[in-house]
Amino acid sequence: MFLSLVAAFVISTQTPPPVQDEGVMSTAPGVDAVEAERFREAVAYANPMPRGAPEDDYPLVAWCEALVNGHVALGETLTNGDPLDQDIIRLGKLEAVDFRSALNAAEPRQTAASRAAAAAAAAEATAKWTPLVGQDEVVRSQAFGLFFGLPGRCEHAARRLRDNITTPPATPADVGLE
Repeated sequence: MFLSLVAAFVISTQTPPPVQDEGVMSTAPGVDAVEAERFREAVAYANPMPRGAPEDDYPLVAWCEALVNGHVALGETLTNGDPLDQDIIRLGKLEAVDFRSALNAAEPRQTAASRAAAAAAAAEATAKWTPLVGQDEVVRSQAFGLFFGLPGRCEHAARRLRDNITTPPATPADVGLE
């Protein structure tokens, strides 16, 4: 036992070799990051959207941003100071910034009709939260806790807008799911 303790001490006090940049890291054997992203995108675009969600990427990202902003605004009305709620609000704000940056990057490339559809989608999503803000704290807290998040397609649509990706998203068949 003494020998194993000495060996553990020696190993723990050695300076590790410098970290080398090895490029893209894979989270699954034989799958690179680009293929993994294509796979996730195919799944996200293949899943049905909630009723009323826009299909086109630009209005969809505006809708997603408005839902997140509404959730954050509702959370900020709560007075309980729950650390988990505060973390959810913090993360929601970061997500909203990401959606806004994608919308800003893509706005010059949008038609007037697309911009109008985005404004309408955002107004519709915001209207979902408005009636809750006037409720008592128990109802607001329950509504805040029941928000299950956004469809995965929101983040992919934002990335596609930001990076000006105009090719159609991958399909399940493209990634070997069919």
